[in-house]
Amino acid sequence: MPDFNRQVIEEFRATGGRVGGMFEGAALLLLTTTGARSGRAHTNPAVYVRDGARLLVFASNAGGPKHPAWFHNLSADPYVTVELGTPEGTVERFGATAVVTEGEERDRLYAEQAERDPGFAAYQAATDRVIPVVALHRVDLGDPARHRAIADHLVKVHAELRAELTALREGLGSAAPEATDPAGPTDAAGTVVRGTPTLGGQLARHCLTFCGALHAHHHNEDSAFDLLEREFPELSDSLDRMREEHKVVARTVEELEALLTSGAAPATLRVEVDRLATRLEEHFTYEEAQLVPALTRSRALPGT
Repeated sequence: MPDFNRQVIEEFRATGGRVGGMFEGAALLLLTTTGARSGRAHTNPAVYVRDGARLLVFASNAGGPKHPAWFHNLSADPYVTVELGTPEGTVERFGATAVVTEGEERDRLYAEQAERDPGFAAYQAATDRVIPVVALHRVDLGDPARHRAIADHLVKVHAELRAELTALREGLGSAAPEATDPAGPTDAAGTVVRGTPTLGGQLARHCLTFCGALHAHHHNEDSAFDLLEREFPELSDSLDRMREEHKVVARTVEELEALLTSGAAPATLRVEVDRLATRLEEHFTYEEAQLVPALTRSRALPGT
């Protein structure tokens, strides 16, 4: 993350959404997307405008020749996390679905923004690309059908991650201890990982990709937990435990990634992967036991 973005994000979160400098007085939100290649969470500040129940953001990239990375990310995975300042001086975080507007609607929305802020007219004039307008729709967790969909998605993702972890453990189990890859595989960002045991290079990439997918899954869960807590206050203690478990798992993943990029022997990696597998299975089992029954049981509407 560029230092400028990091400073803006830290100031935004510390001040309840009010920042100074070039963004002073601007309507600003933080938009977190899942990396299309890395699977990791990426947060960027973005100017927004309210349009009814939805929020609009503009992929201007300051008039640059290419769309910003966050636009490519949400095009691949439209589920995003939004952070907004509140009148009380806090930051509200919620999940949203990103929809790229098209045709006449896009043209009208961008023209209205350019009229409000001439800087956006200058951005469009500076580039040959059509600057996208993205509508962010808050996810409604009060809908029972949505509850069931979340439960189904949770179980599906857990099953996929379990299968990926099993394949990773089997690959490590068959890796020759003495084998090495002189060139080294590349990680999810395309960086050469020098001296990594060949596992081989494909297995090393598999490991890094799995770690990225796990980071993204837990990031998406964290963004949904705040909303789930308001909808299911009886789950407050359980959700707190899940948040803490996410931190523990994240530290384990970071240790595994550091070992992988340092060229650790397969036997050493197997120990760390086994440790991660044990923690994940306990975590997944607890999440499913707590969340799935709450999300799938019938609940009477207020007043009925």
